[in-house]
Amino acid sequence: MFPRASTSRPFSLLALSPAVWLACALAWLGGACSGAPEEPRPRRVPPPARDVAPSPRPGAREGAAGASASEGREGEVTLVRGSRPIMSTVYQVTVVSDDRPRAERAIAAALDEVERLGVVLSEWRPDSEVSRINAAAGRAAVSIGPDTMANLAMGIRIGAWTEGAYDITWAALREFYLFQPGEERVPDLDAVRARLPLVNYRDVVLDEAAGTARLRREGQALGLGGIAKGWAVDRASAVLISHGFSDFMIFGGGQVLVHGNRGSRPWRVGIQHPRRSDYIGFLEGTDASIATSGDYEHSFVAPDGTRWHHIIDLSTGRPATRSISVTIMAPTGLLADGLDTGCFVMGPERCLAMLAHEEALRGVEAVIIDADFRLHFSPGVRSRFVSRVELDAEGRIPR
Repeated sequence: MFPRASTSRPFSLLALSPAVWLACALAWLGGACSGAPEEPRPRRVPPPARDVAPSPRPGAREGAAGASASEGREGEVTLVRGSRPIMSTVYQVTVVSDDRPRAERAIAAALDEVERLGVVLSEWRPDSEVSRINAAAGRAAVSIGPDTMANLAMGIRIGAWTEGAYDITWAALREFYLFQPGEERVPDLDAVRARLPLVNYRDVVLDEAAGTARLRREGQALGLGGIAKGWAVDRASAVLISHGFSDFMIFGGGQVLVHGNRGSRPWRVGIQHPRRSDYIGFLEGTDASIATSGDYEHSFVAPDGTRWHHIIDLSTGRPATRSISVTIMAPTGLLADGLDTGCFVMGPERCLAMLAHEEALRGVEAVIIDADFRLHFSPGVRSRFVSRVELDAEGRIPR
């Protein structure tokens, strides 16, 4: 599961509508798909298709709220956009509105909320709640707020559903992996194996009544890079709704949340080809979050031919090999963000079986590309997926 290059990703979602393309292109400049200890580096954005508008240069900070904003008439709708660099990526908010001043105020408030969460849930700030829990591992419980509690509680649940394929205590291994271009290294696997027993989500003890959390053993550490950005888009969505907006899209570090519609149709979110600078197809959705994990971000090929990437199988300490791309569509960003990583490690058979049999995951859908480039779907997502490639007789995408 893990290192989400802070994160995440971008990663793998490209938008086919002008609005979604813009957000996804911006997010490509963010992190990766799991929780890695490094700053993301820019990645080349695929050329737009004929019906896709090119993206402007991201990262500008304008206005009192520190967000850049733009407005444009695209098709039958007017879109107001704002973006801001937060959590080592770029968050992009697109709102359908003819009232630009009101939309800009709502977008700024949503980005303010994401910025607040970047402080609360940081693994790098020594004064954050996560860092205080890590510093007190094996010794004491730490008082935490509702945001950290929500992330830890969901992280534990996803850990149980995925049988540890996703584990919020992965950060005990953080020091062994480095994926920065020019600084890549194969970890000392003996040292990794010696540390693996410290990775166990069951050792996260929550007392919701008292508002505390603790780690049972010294040396354990939490890393929320694989889930916190999902919570951030959820909270940003709540802010936009509180301001009276119902049609919008939020993109942050590879997490997409869509609400309402883009004019007369649902939002469209593309899925990147894992070995090419284009996309294999797109999903149409509304009132859902979509997240992708892939082995193509924050990766390198070792001299022996092994592809080392940021999604680690925590049973071995080596990169997960059963999948090369997993896209999850779920009711919330928090759920989608953790499940895409867990399902990547599990592989298509185990992941799809989990989604079919776990009652709490009814309505969660998956599009998975396995290690042999075969495409797998959960039953409910086929009607929402529009392919842009031709599959071979075995159901494989072109390489």
